[in-house]
Amino acid sequence: MPYVSSQKITPFLWFDGQAEAAINLYTSIFPNSEIISLKKWGEGSEFPADWVMTGTMSLCGLQLYAFDGGPMFKFTEAISLFVMCKDQAEIDFYWEKLTENGGSETQCGWLKDKFGLTWQIVPAMLGEKISSGEPARIAQMFQTMYTMKKLDIAALEAAYNA
Repeated sequence: MPYVSSQKITPFLWFDGQAEAAINLYTSIFPNSEIISLKKWGEGSEFPADWVMTGTMSLCGLQLYAFDGGPMFKFTEAISLFVMCKDQAEIDFYWEKLTENGGSETQCGWLKDKFGLTWQIVPAMLGEKISSGEPARIAQMFQTMYTMKKLDIAALEAAYNA
């Protein structure tokens, strides 16, 4: 039976021969995640037989599709996956796992994993301050955030409270 998502909108990720590796990595990092389905192109297609025709995964309850379509399209920072973290340990964990083996740090809590997908690893406190904090204090916090790659909750709190 074919897999059909209950989500109205589902992110669809285009890879160049690395969809299965990405699916395996992402589902190994995030809790309550699983590979739902994985179908390869197989013999007789225009793509390598072992490439993924369609892969479906659930990451913390969010369903995503992935497939290998070749090198025509690349990920850009224009779209990213936003990970809300409860504490510094969670930020550190996701940052380490997503940047290892070829990922790269950018700035302000953004990184690229080894497949080129952009992620934002962000503490929940940042959203709380933005939504209900004082504008001048938020500006102070942002000035500190602009100097960071991986976000540091203690430094952001200190800047907000300065």
